[in-house]
Amino acid sequence: MIIPPERLAKQTLDNLLEEFITREGTDYGLEELSLEDKLLQLKRQLENGTVVIWFDSVSESTQLVSQEDYQQLLNAQSPEANNSADEYSS
Repeated sequence: MIIPPERLAKQTLDNLLEEFITREGTDYGLEELSLEDKLLQLKRQLENGTVVIWFDSVSESTQLVSQEDYQQLLNAQSPEANNSADEYSS
């Protein structure tokens, strides 16, 4: 199920984004970005819908995934699962 970012408290959202960024470990980009810059980029991606917050009820975990990857996850599930997994997305 997709969790809209605006449904999370600001501190909770910031913690989720920071945990995701620091989980990656190494930055292989052309230029090194600060944590603050990475947070701003990720927030923009959430705002424009290219990244979504996905709660997996099976593993009881929250992930940040691209909209494209989320659609692939839905397509891989049975039609019944699609209806319940997409409760908050529109």
